[in-house]
Amino acid sequence: MQKARILLSSTDIGSLNEICASIKELAQKTKMKGPIPLPTKKLKITTRKTPCGDGKASFDHFEMRVHKRMIDLGIDERALRLIMRVPIPEGVQITIDLLD
Repeated sequence: MQKARILLSSTDIGSLNEICASIKELAQKTKMKGPIPLPTKKLKITTRKTPCGDGKASFDHFEMRVHKRMIDLGIDERALRLIMRVPIPEGVQITIDLLD
């Protein structure tokens, strides 16, 4: 039996949790670890409100969070094909690595 590691990342945590739940349903009968939450990456940008530089020094702060999950599965080839057919919404990145 092979092991597969699935890495999921998205800025929308709702769609990420939906995908994790659907993969969990498909892999009920196999050995499964996860979804393991990985550290959230916070991308921060601070910009000045006035484009010319005159006036009061006021700033806008923007933040984008990238949430990540990891799932380890002990699966066979048929189960892996079922997992690969799961519809993935736009904005969710998925990586499947086969381990020995």
